[in-house]
Amino acid sequence: MTTANDAALVDGLRPVDVLTVVAVTDVTPSVRRVTLSGTPEAVAAAGPTVNLLVPRVDDAAPRWPLLQRDGRVVWPDGSHGVALRSYTARRQDPAVGEVDIDFVLHGDGPAASWAAAARPGALLGVAGAASLAERPARWLLLVADETALPAVSRILGAAPIDSTGIAYLEVAGPEEEQGLAGPPGVELRWLHRGATPPGESTLLVDAVASLERPPGDDVFAWVGAESAAVRAIRADLRGRWGLGRAQHHAIGYWRRGRAMSPAG
Repeated sequence: MTTANDAALVDGLRPVDVLTVVAVTDVTPSVRRVTLSGTPEAVAAAGPTVNLLVPRVDDAAPRWPLLQRDGRVVWPDGSHGVALRSYTARRQDPAVGEVDIDFVLHGDGPAASWAAAARPGALLGVAGAASLAERPARWLLLVADETALPAVSRILGAAPIDSTGIAYLEVAGPEEEQGLAGPPGVELRWLHRGATPPGESTLLVDAVASLERPPGDDVFAWVGAESAAVRAIRADLRGRWGLGRAQHHAIGYWRRGRAMSPAG
């Protein structure tokens, strides 16, 4: 008997990996950590930056797309009810078969809505992954809002122990700060925007603008936040700091006016 998946494989397509929610934890008032379980291969493929297939809330049998050999997503005909979003896994453990994804619950986008309602047994698809585009350097500058804290956590965790630098991290207030482990020489500076809505603060842009470039060429800057803020910071790093392409990576994780869902 030939199944739909068999036919797909014959046509050069393959099913997506599907992970199952096993635990849900509120890390801060606005950040929910969802722990997912799957095969070691599926968990290994879920990061560090992973394309998630997010079904509609309470959809117990999502109509998943298929993947081409090059990883491109092929959607089924008609309404599929599954949203594609990019997130950074906070933790991956293929040996145990678990991966943690942190969701910011601001807004009413499909990922935030799914995470707010997530319970053990819910399903989430995986459709490819990418690197964080970071590189080791003697001096690091990390700039992020809450949507990019998982990426910052992984960069800090992988940085050489003798690295130095500064991390500017914008959140609403002290209740939104998270524990981040990294080299002791990298200073964490939490910036609180208070009642200012996400995406309307200039805290990150102003912080970088007031910072003098460290001497030497062994410098790397990684930036992840709202798109307009990232563009301003990228221009500063390229212009005033004179950083080349290999010395920085800046990506808009979300855009003001749209659902607050990470995009990188």
